[in-house]
Amino acid sequence: MTLTHLDKQGQARMVDVGDKPVTLREAVAEGRVRMKPETLKQALDDDAKKGSVRAAAEFAGIMAAKRTADLIPLCHQLALSSIRIEIAADGDALVVTARARTNDQTGVEMEALTAVSVACLTIYDMLKASDRAMVIDGITLLEKHGGASGDYVRPR
Repeated sequence: MTLTHLDKQGQARMVDVGDKPVTLREAVAEGRVRMKPETLKQALDDDAKKGSVRAAAEFAGIMAAKRTADLIPLCHQLALSSIRIEIAADGDALVVTARARTNDQTGVEMEALTAVSVACLTIYDMLKASDRAMVIDGITLLEKHGGASGDYVRPR
């Protein structure tokens, strides 16, 4: 398997997508922030000192997805048609899911993963005064649709 972001000499390069067709692309990513039960309750009750944890994390994830090319050096600038962030409790964690869509020449996996990462970091930031032992984990691509490489759905 060859890495698309390296040339024959091993130097980093941005992939030329100029000849690829514009198609609908979609990606779904997920991550979680594990915390103490009392911290989770605080987040769910919107009782954090800094304000609504979920609202701040949702906005941060959306903003991050829109700036992915500024954060990840070899990513293409994409015109997102949609980015949705959902945050839900699951056991001892807040689970962040991001769904990104575009009509473009390359996929939106990095936008979905960036959205999840920054949303999780925002949750940590909003709640760190209550629980510095929180753990961010499980950031992963769940689904990818569109493009020449076809669909991908992560086995559960």
